[in-house]
Amino acid sequence: MPTALITGGSRGIGAAVAKRLAADGYAVVVTYVSKPEAAAAVVDEIVSAGGIARALPLDTGDAAAVAAFFADHMKDADLHVLVNNAGITRDGLIVRMKDEDFAAVIRINLIGAFICLREAAKIMMKRRTGRIINITSVVGQSGNAGQANYAAAKAGLIGLTKSAALELAARNITVNAVAPGFVETDMTAVLPDAVKASFADRIPAKRACAPGEIAAAVSYLASDDAAYVTGQVLGINGGMYM
Repeated sequence: MPTALITGGSRGIGAAVAKRLAADGYAVVVTYVSKPEAAAAVVDEIVSAGGIARALPLDTGDAAAVAAFFADHMKDADLHVLVNNAGITRDGLIVRMKDEDFAAVIRINLIGAFICLREAAKIMMKRRTGRIINITSVVGQSGNAGQANYAAAKAGLIGLTKSAALELAARNITVNAVAPGFVETDMTAVLPDAVKASFADRIPAKRACAPGEIAAAVSYLASDDAAYVTGQVLGINGGMYM
């Protein structure tokens, strides 16, 4: 059975993606950092529905840990799909933002995705097939006040996606990005009310996105129907950025 690896798969978008890809027929591996109970709940739900899943701890920003993870758990798996979803926020206005808060967001959201992509590509290149899907954000396209670190990381992820797509296309590996708009998740739930109101005012569809709608986009990009789609950024944002 082909395997799909979803980083940061214990909740929100990652959990929705894990459940959708499991329903699509993948053996799913979800990683987590701080909420093992949430990751276990995702696994239990998938297994209860007849799927195959397991949850493993992984700090994607730790290059040595990622290399060990792939050697121990992915080398012999039929790794077909990598979804780079792990991410954090450390919001603040630029003039007040601490260096460590900027660096932490870049480390997890961009460098971590690069490291996982690199390790997955090594496996997929040998098998001459694979799907890599990076979860970026509409703020990586538009920018957002109070999220200079997050927007920079997500914009970098788009550049990483396009560069990797160019390098891997000849090996039958597609690399695409999904750019959600305002999604109802634990991460967005803690945003200041002013930021939430700003997003709501900018959504022509007049509603937030459900995590399942992001999972549907990932499912498409992982499918055979998207075999000729690579280097693209698929916006799922209700029209807030075109």
